[in-house]
Amino acid sequence: MRTPINHWPPTLALLFSATFWGVVWYPLRLLEQHGLGGIWLTIVVYAAAFVIAAPFVRGFGGIRQHWPEYLLLMLAAGWANLAFILAMLEGSVMRVLLLFYLSPVWALLLAHWLLHEAITAKIALLILVAMCGALLMLWDPQLSHPWPQHRADWLALSAGVAFALGNVMIRRLYDQPLLLKTAVAWVGCLLVAGTALLVQQQQLPDISLAILAAAVVLGIAGFMLSTVALQYGVTHMPVQRSAVILLFELVAGAVSSMWLAGEVLGYRDYAGGFMIIIAAYFVSVWNSEEESA
Repeated sequence: MRTPINHWPPTLALLFSATFWGVVWYPLRLLEQHGLGGIWLTIVVYAAAFVIAAPFVRGFGGIRQHWPEYLLLMLAAGWANLAFILAMLEGSVMRVLLLFYLSPVWALLLAHWLLHEAITAKIALLILVAMCGALLMLWDPQLSHPWPQHRADWLALSAGVAFALGNVMIRRLYDQPLLLKTAVAWVGCLLVAGTALLVQQQQLPDISLAILAAAVVLGIAGFMLSTVALQYGVTHMPVQRSAVILLFELVAGAVSSMWLAGEVLGYRDYAGGFMIIIAAYFVSVWNSEEESA
């Protein structure tokens, strides 16, 4: 007799991760209002996550053997997380989330170029739908061009591309320890944010110990646990189901941004966002079906 699979633990893990990434903009903005800017925020939260996880990391020898892939993972993850945090602080929450959700499309294109994975006609159609959705969101009626209108748009788009590149490198390093790849990604966040600090010559923020402690708690209870929950959920659940559950991030972002920030999207944003969501979901579903065929 076949033992039934309990999907509740991975489902709850994915819901926790999706909810966190949908509402994280709010504590980030609160911390910024109290003097902890986006770059310093990135350093504090990921330093806290790394310090807690570092004692459990194993398999460092793989870094020497696969250093080009780990270097790309480090830089891509570093920029993805820094750009996402800055975009959340500067832009419309839902607009940032929807533009970032182009990442599955970028991942397919990068996997085709870097891993020589084929792109089928169905996937190509979904890429076209997602791109049309992005163009619809970015279209400026006054200037008549579909370019990002604000710095937050550029940050969100580039964060999605970098996130996709990092995922492709994680896939390329499929036989390496998962916690090692996660720790390398967090080190990348510290290096990229640290470089940004040097370039901008930012001074130490004048904040209280309570604000610093709040950022550390956010890094451990939020960023670290949500990453672990995401990895657990995706590992123990079919991609089709996890893709649907992770779309809850957009629901959490929409509700929290309207309730807490009073943000309202235009009809073009809704239409373009819907196209991106549909494409991102079916990209995940169809791609996983073809892999298992």
